[in-house]
Amino acid sequence: QVQLVESGGGLVQAGGSLRLSCAASGSIFSINAMNWYRQAPGKQRELVARITSDDRTNYADSVKGRFTISRDNAKNTVFLQMDSLKPEDTAVYHCNMEVRVTGTFLTYSYWGQGTQVTVSS
Repeated sequence: QVQLVESGGGLVQAGGSLRLSCAASGSIFSINAMNWYRQAPGKQRELVARITSDDRTNYADSVKGRFTISRDNAKNTVFLQMDSLKPEDTAVYHCNMEVRVTGTFLTYSYWGQGTQVTVSS
C-alpha cells in the first residue's frame, strides 16, 4: 500500500554531482527512517546513507564527506546529494523506507524501483 518513486540518476563525469530523490505515497502513518542503498554489477548491495525521523544521519565510509542525505517530512521525500563523484560510485541506487502503515502497529520496509548512476573516468 506504500509506493516509493525515485528519480535523479544519470551519467556524470568524475568529480561531478547528482541529486537523487525518492518520494513515498500511500497509507503512511509515520516513517521511522529513510535509507539509500546501492548495488554495482557483481557486488553486494551496501547501505550508503541513512536518516532517522529525528534527523540523525549515518554514512558509509566510502561516501562520507562527499554525499549528504536529507529529508522533506511534509512531502515524505528523501534526497541524496552526491558530490565529487568517482567511477566506483557507479551503481543502481535504491531508496528504502521503514514505514508504519496506517491502521497497524508494525513497521515495514519498502523499496523504490532503483535509479542508475554512472560515473565516467
